[in-house]
Amino acid sequence: MIRLYRRVGVLGVVAGAAVLAMTVPASAHVTLQPSTASAGSYATLSFKVPTEEDDASTTGIDVQFPVDTPLASVSVQPKAGWTYKITKAAPAKPLSTDDGQVSEVVTRITWTAQGGQGIKPGEFDTFTVSAGPMPDKAGQLAFKALQTYSNGDVVRWVDVAQPGAEEPDKPAPSLTVTAAGAAEGSPTGVHNSAAMQNVAEAPQADDSDGTARWLGIIGVVLGALGLVAGAFALVTARRRA
Repeated sequence: MIRLYRRVGVLGVVAGAAVLAMTVPASAHVTLQPSTASAGSYATLSFKVPTEEDDASTTGIDVQFPVDTPLASVSVQPKAGWTYKITKAAPAKPLSTDDGQVSEVVTRITWTAQGGQGIKPGEFDTFTVSAGPMPDKAGQLAFKALQTYSNGDVVRWVDVAQPGAEEPDKPAPSLTVTAAGAAEGSPTGVHNSAAMQNVAEAPQADDSDGTARWLGIIGVVLGALGLVAGAFALVTARRRA
């Protein structure tokens, strides 16, 4: 019986520690808000970047824009304490807008922290752009991102989620383009400032972040209960011994 208590105690401690280890980092991804936009509309997009490491700060974020379905217009919101660099290239296919042909499109934006400060452990920050018009057809746009830490580590958020498959370990921030009229936005090819203001004033919640947060809380509670149960069993075993 004493051996049984000891085994139960050890298993409880190990299980509790394992649950804690698996659930805490699961909620921290680089994500895009809002997660949907209407075809043909302009949108204000914010890349949410959390720092996952305990002993290093996020000092750089490099976002790659889709090249198969390029966005004709992209502008960056200035951010205190950070500099940014915009890279452009000619689109594979000519883009026509109300303002004429577009010969260059944004292919990537790199934000770099000034003075080595960045995003400290346990904190997050957002990086915002205005982009559009969205593609005319419904689909998904992936914005692959590289997150650089002050200790030299680089986390590659570049895995594109596939329909019906489990979420990859390092998912790329993505935006779902819905059919025109399914989501609020401006008409195709028209930059509607009123619509952009509505998007800015009423940002959509990130459902994946909320779900992950609750799963993390549940995991922490279960892990803590496992640790308590394991410790109790070990103490009981020692007393009976």
